[in-house]
Amino acid sequence: MNSLTDIAVFVKVVDSGSFTAAAERLSLSKSVVSKYVTRLEDGLGVRLLNRTTRRLSLTEAGRTFYQRSQLGLQEIEEAKAEISHMQAKPRGTLRLNTPMSFGIMHIAPALPDFLVQYPEVSIDMNLDDRNLDVIEEGFDISIRIADLPDSSLVARRLGPCHHAIVAAPEYLERHGIPSTPCELRKHNVITYRYQDTAHDWHFRSPDNKTISIPVSGSIQMNNSLALRESLLGGVGITRTPTFVVGQDIHDGLLQPILTSYKTLEVSIYMVYPQRRHLSPKVRAFVDFFVERISDIPYWDSMSSIVADP
Repeated sequence: MNSLTDIAVFVKVVDSGSFTAAAERLSLSKSVVSKYVTRLEDGLGVRLLNRTTRRLSLTEAGRTFYQRSQLGLQEIEEAKAEISHMQAKPRGTLRLNTPMSFGIMHIAPALPDFLVQYPEVSIDMNLDDRNLDVIEEGFDISIRIADLPDSSLVARRLGPCHHAIVAAPEYLERHGIPSTPCELRKHNVITYRYQDTAHDWHFRSPDNKTISIPVSGSIQMNNSLALRESLLGGVGITRTPTFVVGQDIHDGLLQPILTSYKTLEVSIYMVYPQRRHLSPKVRAFVDFFVERISDIPYWDSMSSIVADP
């Protein structure tokens, strides 16, 4: 059986591009590194590396063995880390970035329960509706409510973010209730600045047709809680996440309209920098909110809030 040390040294040589560079990274002599690789090749009975004075290259067998070995070593490291984390307590300061409305309404109220479970963790929460750079700003976790592009960040889905078209009953009594998306053109529509489709709303009709409607109105805002206040004041109609207005709909303060049409739906994610070893405090925080929110968020528990699929 080939020694894991021989395999690890071979992978390091390939990653480093030369025996000399690998020896420096491993704090070994070049001759010792060469000995490990030669012993591995002898044990396998196959040449893994083509060596010349100018360059180092993998043979066909070497390429296959390197790819498998690299994955295997990574699995071993992750298994060791997982066992280590099982024994480690979440502790230290967790720096969190979250959209303002979601943070105020659904993260902050849950923090006491989290801290009861993990008393050695402290929270430094930043509220900002802008899409800040997690790594540059030094956050452990950032909550994103969007369709995420591919990136170097790890993303864990917390649940769906449905949107509803809503208005105060007083507004609808004065101006009428739109029966189709096209009728929104006649209404004062409050828009949220940071949505890519703030002025061009998309719907899927009951017969599965896509409808796009340009909208406009007298108010545009960059915060959903402020937008909600205008709604409650009877200013107009808006499209907003159900996590903002679910309770208002339940209490009769806002009325959902166009409920037979599907509108914007994205997901709520926790994202964090790509790391091989996830810290216990981050793992605990993410797992806590994944369980708390789930695929059927508590704010969507009323069937009148979200249109049927």
